Amino acid sequence: MHKNTSHLIALVAAALLAGCASQGTAPVRDGSGVSPAPAAAVAPASGYHTVRPGDTLLGIARQYGVTLPDLVSWNRITDPDQIHVGQSLRVSPSASTGSIAGAGGAIATPIPSTGSATVPTVREPVGGRAPVTEPAAVESPPPAAAEAPPSTMSGQWRWPASGSVIAGFNEASNKGLDIGGAVGEPVYAAAAGKVVYAGSGLRGYGKLIVIKHNQEYNSVYAHNDKLLVKEDDQVAQGQKIAELGSSEADRPKLHFEIRKQGKAVDPAGYLPAR
Repeated sequence: MHKNTSHLIALVAAALLAGCASQGTAPVRDGSGVSPAPAAAVAPASGYHTVRPGDTLLGIARQYGVTLPDLVSWNRITDPDQIHVGQSLRVSPSASTGSIAGAGGAIATPIPSTGSATVPTVREPVGGRAPVTEPAAVESPPPAAAEAPPSTMSGQWRWPASGSVIAGFNEASNKGLDIGGAVGEPVYAAAAGKVVYAGSGLRGYGKLIVIKHNQEYNSVYAHNDKLLVKEDDQVAQGQKIAELGSSEADRPKLHFEIRKQGKAVDPAGYLPAR
């Protein structure tokens, strides 16, 4: 579940992965499994935070008032339980570009290719937790430009589940669509791609799958009951990848996100009309 890959997510998992479905609780409203701290610190002028002994991703996210999935996505973290002392983490969507100092010296900001190497880990305990590691490259912030049209890959996006939408996209509180259904109903890949995350390591998402489609787009499938694919699997559009469930949710549903360069966009603008 914690196997390193060269890219996150949005989302977290592009990963990030970036926001969990709204469940009527704070972790679900902001999509991170955690509410940002009410009195967040102002991000440094550079937009980066240097990891100190005792730091955790959750604590850093709360410190700067950002969501955990955004922190994971901005820094292309493949294992959210692992960071290392001396590492520089991007903590602002407007962080400066170029190179920054991190563990092992300067870190180039361009997005690494799929086969890029990672920086060796300084295995030092952080606040009693296991030592951590992640790819050292930091994603450059996307240029300020108008949103591209929905047709982004060969073929069309398809709906990942057959149920009705029970909660729509809201950039502030719900980073995707919530699709209702019954436990065990099929969850489909919205487009062809490679599974870059399959597990339950991101709090607030339950059993989660993240699929990388190209250099710009990831899709996120959360709260599943059963995962039918694993990391590094190539999947076809429409392939059954999971069974709908209620893991870390208030009811059976699929939380579905589309992330462009790590930023959540409204899936309704990409999915075909029903």
